[in-house]
Amino acid sequence: MRYIPHTTADVSAMLARIGVKNLEELFIEVPDSVRLKRPLDLPEAVSETELLRELKQLAANNATPSTHMSFLGGGAYHHFSPAAIDLLVSRGEFYTAYTPYQPEISQGTLQAIFEFQTMICQLTGMDVANASMYDGASACAEAVLMAVRLTRRKRVLLSRALNPRYRATVETSCLYLGLDLVDVAVAEDGRTDRIDLAAKLDDATAAVVAGYPNYFGVIEDLAALSDQAHQAGARMVAAIAEPVALGLLKPPGELGADIVAGDGQSFGLPLAFGGPYVGFFTVRQKDVRAMPGRLVGETTDLDGQRGFVLTLSTREQHIRREKATSNICSNQGLCALVTTIFMSLLGKQGLREMAEQNLAKATYARQQLAGVKGFSLVFDGPSFNEFVVRSAEPVADVLGRLEKAGILGGIALGDDFPELADCFLVCVTEQNQRSEIDALVAELQGGAA
Repeated sequence: MRYIPHTTADVSAMLARIGVKNLEELFIEVPDSVRLKRPLDLPEAVSETELLRELKQLAANNATPSTHMSFLGGGAYHHFSPAAIDLLVSRGEFYTAYTPYQPEISQGTLQAIFEFQTMICQLTGMDVANASMYDGASACAEAVLMAVRLTRRKRVLLSRALNPRYRATVETSCLYLGLDLVDVAVAEDGRTDRIDLAAKLDDATAAVVAGYPNYFGVIEDLAALSDQAHQAGARMVAAIAEPVALGLLKPPGELGADIVAGDGQSFGLPLAFGGPYVGFFTVRQKDVRAMPGRLVGETTDLDGQRGFVLTLSTREQHIRREKATSNICSNQGLCALVTTIFMSLLGKQGLREMAEQNLAKATYARQQLAGVKGFSLVFDGPSFNEFVVRSAEPVADVLGRLEKAGILGGIALGDDFPELADCFLVCVTEQNQRSEIDALVAELQGGAA
């Protein structure tokens, strides 16, 4: 797409048409007291060649999976992305499509969203999926808000093992709603403590929220958590930051989850310093009208041909905005398309094979690291591709030493979990070769020795 700037004559003509003498008059409503009276503190202008050279030099300072061996996870995962994805999403019709308000001219966009919804339902075992959300954290927050609307209750129980970014987004979204957000402890195996959950569940509880797998990589007993929640009349929310795990795990919809919200970043979206990503959101059929966002449905036209329309749209920009269930204003259509292409290309068997590789390589890494002097595994519950390691050496020193050796060794947990200040989270995906795992182990052994 070309960018065509306005000429001086263009600007003058537009100003004359609206009866304004100059550009300054367009900002007359801005109080003089808040206007900047000095030039911006910017360096002198440079040529495009010079600018690109400087940007490349700055980029070279970044540590990425392209420059380092990476064992980072925690909600952003380094996975294989088929080359076909970039080729397809780079088409102009996808780049320029924003929102399908006019179905008669948006059939391609609507069908792509419909396919996304269909595959997400198949993946999660749920009845209905919306047209996507911003990311997993905002989807989780919307799930909490939906549970509160449905139950008319004000208490939400959040597993202590929930992704901290998800927890923070829930807190922000609920800040002025008078909700009582309560942490549920983590048991010794790394799962949500069901005894503590039972003690905190009551008839004021709107929802129980837990990761599947959780932030520590441990696979929750979702069926048991769902049973406990339902006995108290609460909704069970499963938050999924790592959807690749669903290539092996039983779908949360089969385990009693009422709302499944998560992030599709693992499905073809680059790490990209944390975004943009795409959230998915699924519910039971009976709760579809309380679902946030938009829903694309399948229909037939006057000629009996297959067609697609916006069946449900509950965002705040529509006519009855006072009755909106969400302020989600864009469906992240391009990112949703990426995940759709990814799922289409891999298929059920391909996703299962990817999940098996993640599990096998992470299991190997766990076994090797468990034998390194000065390091130990914290949780013994079943895990997928992440696990927590305790270090006798200060974690900052360990991770700093690994980075100097060209290894991004994991995420320090002390800031989010003070009780795990001597621990770090290690993630192993199909992208990590055995040689990389062995290099990580060797470097830790060398330091421990």
